[in-house]
Amino acid sequence: MGRGARPRTLPNAVAPVIAGTGAAAWSHSAVWWKALLALAVSVALIIGVNFANDYSDGIRGTDDERAGPLRLVGAKLASPRAVLTAAVISLGVGAAAGLVLAVLSAPWLIAVGAVCIAGAWLYTGGSRPYGYAGLGEIAVFVFFGLVAVLGTQYTQALRVDWVGLALAVATGALSSAVLVANNLRDIPTDRVAGKMTLAVRLGDARTRQLYQALLALAGALTLVLMLATPWCAAGLAAAPLAVRAAGPVSRGLGGRELIPVLRDTGLTMLVWSTAVALALALG
Repeated sequence: MGRGARPRTLPNAVAPVIAGTGAAAWSHSAVWWKALLALAVSVALIIGVNFANDYSDGIRGTDDERAGPLRLVGAKLASPRAVLTAAVISLGVGAAAGLVLAVLSAPWLIAVGAVCIAGAWLYTGGSRPYGYAGLGEIAVFVFFGLVAVLGTQYTQALRVDWVGLALAVATGALSSAVLVANNLRDIPTDRVAGKMTLAVRLGDARTRQLYQALLALAGALTLVLMLATPWCAAGLAAAPLAVRAAGPVSRGLGGRELIPVLRDTGLTMLVWSTAVALALALG
């Protein structure tokens, strides 16, 4: 079942918490145990999303033919019931950790958590999954960018500011870029399966442009964050990873040759968020 958790996507869960904690540290409000609770929420939710996606796509037959890594249900490596159970358990763990964090910080965040759980399931689940309508990247930007970063900052500092917003937009852009690369690779099979992702709607060339624009946006916001402290220039240390990630996309490669792009984009996000968070904490 470990494959179904998709460990390569974990930077999408870890980086927002690091960034949000960095924003809280900038205002001298970081709380380490709340950061750990936020991390538990984020990691559990992304694992739950991955299992739920595997289950829903598998029973629809979307994963019967794919260029990317094998999926549990689609490849008949696990029963749909087992994968669904893993999804429910993961989402339940995230909900429990989120409930504790909300009660100890701001109870109104319980409503935000409920929306996040619903978004996790409805991405590919339900009768009209929004991931099949080209809204997946927007959801990732909102949930693993704006909500995750600003939520982490708010639970510790009890406020958000422009630093947190800049971090949230940059993190959301990088997180969305991971999904853009994934969907770019799957354009041929998704089109046949009727999965109208944003990449299918935009087409190959414009999807590649979107991916590179998202990386560029994160880079530009790194320069903006230098207004908070010049030490945020440390975030540019992730630039070589970003260049390596963008290489196969800019060269027009496809299929399995795009799989390393997901890994390298995730590493870019992780290195960037850690460097900038440390800069804000120390600066």
